[in-house]
Amino acid sequence: MADPSSYRPKPGEIPDSPGVYRFRDEHRRVIYVGKAKSLRQRLANYFQDLANLHPRTRTMVTTAASVEWTVVSTEVEALQLEYSWIKEYDPRFNVKYRDDKSYPYLAVTMNEEFPRVQVMRGHKKKGVRYFGPYGHAWAIRDTVDLLLRVFPVRTCSAGVFKNAARTGRPCLLGYIGKCSAPCVGRISAEDHRELAEEFCDFMAGRTGTYLRRLERQMTEAAEEMEYERAARLRDDIGALKKAMEKSAVVLADATDADLIAVAEDELEAALQIFHVRGGRVRGQRGWVTDKVEEVTTAALVEHALQQLYGEERGDAVPKEVLVPALPEPVEPVQEWLTGRRGSHVSLRIPQRGDKKALMETVQRNAQQALALHKTKRASDLTTRSRALEEIADALDLDSAPLRIECYDISHLQGDDVVASMVVFEDGLQRKSEYRRFQIKGFEGQDDVRSMHEVITRRFRRYLADKEKTGEWVDEDGENGLKDEDGRPKKFAYPPQLVVVDGGQPQVAAARRALDELGIDDIAVCGLAKRLEEVWLPQDDDPVILPRTSEGLYLLQRVRDEAHRFAITYQRAKRAKRFRASPLDEVPGLGDTRKQALIKHFGSVKKLRSATIDQIQEVPGIGRKTAETIAAAFARAAPAAPAVNTATGEIIDDEEPDTTAGSSGEPVTAGAPDERRGQER
Repeated sequence: MADPSSYRPKPGEIPDSPGVYRFRDEHRRVIYVGKAKSLRQRLANYFQDLANLHPRTRTMVTTAASVEWTVVSTEVEALQLEYSWIKEYDPRFNVKYRDDKSYPYLAVTMNEEFPRVQVMRGHKKKGVRYFGPYGHAWAIRDTVDLLLRVFPVRTCSAGVFKNAARTGRPCLLGYIGKCSAPCVGRISAEDHRELAEEFCDFMAGRTGTYLRRLERQMTEAAEEMEYERAARLRDDIGALKKAMEKSAVVLADATDADLIAVAEDELEAALQIFHVRGGRVRGQRGWVTDKVEEVTTAALVEHALQQLYGEERGDAVPKEVLVPALPEPVEPVQEWLTGRRGSHVSLRIPQRGDKKALMETVQRNAQQALALHKTKRASDLTTRSRALEEIADALDLDSAPLRIECYDISHLQGDDVVASMVVFEDGLQRKSEYRRFQIKGFEGQDDVRSMHEVITRRFRRYLADKEKTGEWVDEDGENGLKDEDGRPKKFAYPPQLVVVDGGQPQVAAARRALDELGIDDIAVCGLAKRLEEVWLPQDDDPVILPRTSEGLYLLQRVRDEAHRFAITYQRAKRAKRFRASPLDEVPGLGDTRKQALIKHFGSVKKLRSATIDQIQEVPGIGRKTAETIAAAFARAAPAAPAVNTATGEIIDDEEPDTTAGSSGEPVTAGAPDERRGQER
């Protein structure tokens, strides 16, 4: 525990101007980011008598070992920089809202030639129109199923679309009238895009135009005694009205607004957001956060606004945002929102009428969400704590292993030998800390030697980083704090427990690697797959945990995750090797020019048969480079068709070279236990 006075800036050092500040711990990790209208006044509040500080603030300043700041011109710039740093450094003492699920959106891919309606989760993509979020994916599918009668937009995947275009036969939706079948030319690309635009307009709340148009067409059809067409239009109107009933009108003036409510106690806060478009609730979502700092309702609202709109632009930011408390001061936040939308945004507290009544509904949802979360959280914390305690008791550890690292070796009959390192902290995955290794010390298959090499490399890096960051003092007595970027070191944090996938030989290799590096304060164990036995170094008999043990279940999760991560990397390396191209051998030819070559010629096979003059026609390719490319293909003898030994597929040169544009190694999902006899 550090004394804040040991790193308190000297009087007069802190400027009296707007800015953003960062507290770092002894390992140079950023643990808190804040902004201030006056840095001098704000930072002075942290360096007062500890007894006067809020308990959470006191914990933060005693955990920190230094503070630094950046001066900006305006409070709006401070808000933007604070958001960027919180996103980059993920400080442990800042408010972070946790989504318990990835909310689904109804998306229309307007960036494609034939736009597609589908359910999407995760990060938003450029050129895609989003509606929602929805509480459940089935709610989206029900709505889309009703609207496809009137707006028969494509919903099929790229593979189904290409297959239908190749065979000249549409899918089932095309036959029953719920798709306009652009795959077989029943509708032009322009007309299909117009249909998608109308679908988007309807989802955005502009419903009256289409209903009135259909009613007029139905009346005209009835007057002309085209009763079948009139009946079909009647059913279309019914489908649209049924879809509209799924989101009732809550604000009569067709308002576009987001309503944010907060329910909180001393330790946690729950946030609920209702997205109202065209007067109707189009989506709802919620977050929960631990109050790891002393924070007011207004500050919680400000953090929520940053997280909601930090990546949004244009109409994704509504004209009106209704909140329970206004940030202090409110002007910079409102100016920031206006800048992101491109037009004025009203940020206010509803005082009366329908908006205040709807805000009360959102508030009730927030209170229920907080109560439900506390029930779940108690169960989760109890289970995880019991699992860690059981592991500590079984392995005779001094304390519960809050950080566990697990290692696994993967290969295919001795080829492409790789290893994985996964990290669990407090019983939860820490995916940002995952690492993967290529075995470099020898050729062939030897899991024991591979494990020794990986453990040695990982903890040698840990020792090097430990010395570099100044946790060790150099022989000349000077502290070597040289890292100023605040980014976490790859191997800077040691675990309390190392788990290896394997039995006694792998455990012995891991222990020997640690002993050779002089590390004796990290426990090691192995989990053997066959009987789920836990092996300890220098023990002839394994530790047998009960099958119902939470500790065994946690070790299994850690081991299975390490195996999944290792086999995914191994498959990616193998796939890349199968897709190797002579272009990889051309010195100075980067990914951008490889992509340009493949795009210009269509395939490696056509590029191989091109002349130097033809290659030189590609933008960015000069005469000398074209000659080098032609020479590389001339040296590469025509090989027999490549065969993927994992799937039995023949890899055809006519297919585009997908590795040409990849700057890293592709990662593909894979089941952990496939082909255990050959692939490990």
